[in-house]
Amino acid sequence: MQGIDSVSAIAEVAAAPTGNKLDASLGLWTLTLLGVGATVGTGIFFVMAEAVPKAGPAVIVAFILAAITAGLTALCYAELASSVPASGSSYSYARVAFGDFVAFVVAACLLLEYALAASATAIGWSGYLNNFLDNAFGWSIPEALRSPMLVAGKAGLEVHFDHFNLPPVILVVLCAILLLRGTRESALVNAGMVLLKLLVLVFFAVIAWGGFRSENFTPFFNSSGMTGVTAAAGTVFFSFIGLDTVATAAAETRNPKRTVPLGILLGLLIVTIVYMLVAVTALGAQPAAKFDGQEAGLAEILKTVTGQAWPAVVLSAGAVISVFSVTLVTIYGQTRILYALSIDRLLPPLFQRLGRRAAVPGANTVIVSVVVAIVAGLVDSGYLWDMVSLGTLMAFIVVSASVPVMRRRTPQGSAAAATFRVPFGPYLIPVLSVLACLYIIKDLSAVTFKVFAVWMVVAVGAFLAYRRLANRGATG
Repeated sequence: MQGIDSVSAIAEVAAAPTGNKLDASLGLWTLTLLGVGATVGTGIFFVMAEAVPKAGPAVIVAFILAAITAGLTALCYAELASSVPASGSSYSYARVAFGDFVAFVVAACLLLEYALAASATAIGWSGYLNNFLDNAFGWSIPEALRSPMLVAGKAGLEVHFDHFNLPPVILVVLCAILLLRGTRESALVNAGMVLLKLLVLVFFAVIAWGGFRSENFTPFFNSSGMTGVTAAAGTVFFSFIGLDTVATAAAETRNPKRTVPLGILLGLLIVTIVYMLVAVTALGAQPAAKFDGQEAGLAEILKTVTGQAWPAVVLSAGAVISVFSVTLVTIYGQTRILYALSIDRLLPPLFQRLGRRAAVPGANTVIVSVVVAIVAGLVDSGYLWDMVSLGTLMAFIVVSASVPVMRRRTPQGSAAAATFRVPFGPYLIPVLSVLACLYIIKDLSAVTFKVFAVWMVVAVGAFLAYRRLANRGATG
């Protein structure tokens, strides 16, 4: 198994070949907002319609459970990021701690996590775009052009060959164009969109508070009890994918050993406060039963509370602009994982090739964007949320397990020692993090586990096949 000599392994992982080095242009502010941009939006703008029916008003507990789990993992990320400043995030940490095979399995989880998260958020963006056009201009996108071919119906999978969800495809194309212009430009645009997003959500909370009714929280738990809460926590957990995105930007960050841990912790704090503020006011303004299947739910709540269309127009317009940042940053994170895999010779060199004008992996970005666009255009988001959560949770488990391994191999004072260390020793927080992740995973659907198992078999098969071809080419 590789990764036993952690000092040399860290140096290898953190390095990039000459001519393929990413531009270190991100500071603490832009890095923190990168994580917030990838996080705030998905869990609130879209997934309430999926999570509230599972848990009722107790979805607030689901968000708290997800936040605690993410917080425990954030501390583990912070320690590893301060020791391994590489663009591969969980993949790079697993490679240093456990070797290539485990790292590739983690990479497969990350590919599932980022690609499907980008597709899911692009699909949700389509709903808010239609809501904005309807309230502002009285015109809606035709049903056949804003609904997918593969739909999760009550009787199971439904196929509508005459349907294609066009708006999310347009969004992904716009994100790809911006990413190809360069990381610094993308980060600055993202920072502006994140600030707008936070203002829009505060605007929602203030208006929704006017319709707050305490009886909407009774009964607090629905008939599913805590089982529904953990199922909802599994659904919303992908909203904390921003933690991983911050870590993927390490190679493009100034002073990453200090900046990345701070960015992770600050991002989590901002995200948790915003989520709780919006979730409480949304549930107070609308009975839990009305969330089921609701499109552009937050906008509809404002329209109901005020009896006017303009607040819904403002919120939908803000969502259309700001959710762009979620898709943008998620696609960015996916390309950096593939870049790291290519640097480590686990993928073809095409994925690490940088453009002449902008130091970004151009072909990599185009390939990822095409895949994300196809999924977003054809697949119902109901199939995606839990898959993203499972991929995220599995990656978080490996990150947590890496902490005691790395602590043992890189003692304090060594060249590769972490500048930030998880409090209370190398075992308590990582073990609690793993247990919290497993607690949430246990109530995900059986379909989610089956699809995940198929994906992992395909990924492992691809890993073994590519390594065999690469070794044959090296010896031939």
